Amino acid sequence: MDHNDSLKGRRVLVVEDEMMLAMLVEEMLADLGCAVVGPAHALASGLELAGGGQIDVALLDVNLGGQPVFPIADLLRAKGVPVIFCTGYGNTGLRDVDHGALVLQKPFRAADLASALSQALGAETPPS
Repeated sequence: MDHNDSLKGRRVLVVEDEMMLAMLVEEMLADLGCAVVGPAHALASGLELAGGGQIDVALLDVNLGGQPVFPIADLLRAKGVPVIFCTGYGNTGLRDVDHGALVLQKPFRAADLASALSQALGAETPPS
């Protein structure tokens, strides 16, 4: 299946503290047909967006200006929203509870992003 078909219209929360990277990710998501929620550049705004409206999947920078993104990940998990961690350090820095989560290694290409999003959404169980 073409990634783009399964991603069209999906609402993706972006939490990334580096402005240029957030803009690049927004552009990649727009090219995939996704609707961007955010981006949030700090923990507080990320928590606010995560607790708000409909989100299909989230891209979370592990380190937000020295603050870990885990409170946002926990909130989203409680809502059943799949999370993809974005980091330059692989699984290093993730908590035990987060091992096994999808990790996008920075820097990543649009194809890597599309693949991770498809994986995250494919693992999602449809609401009954």
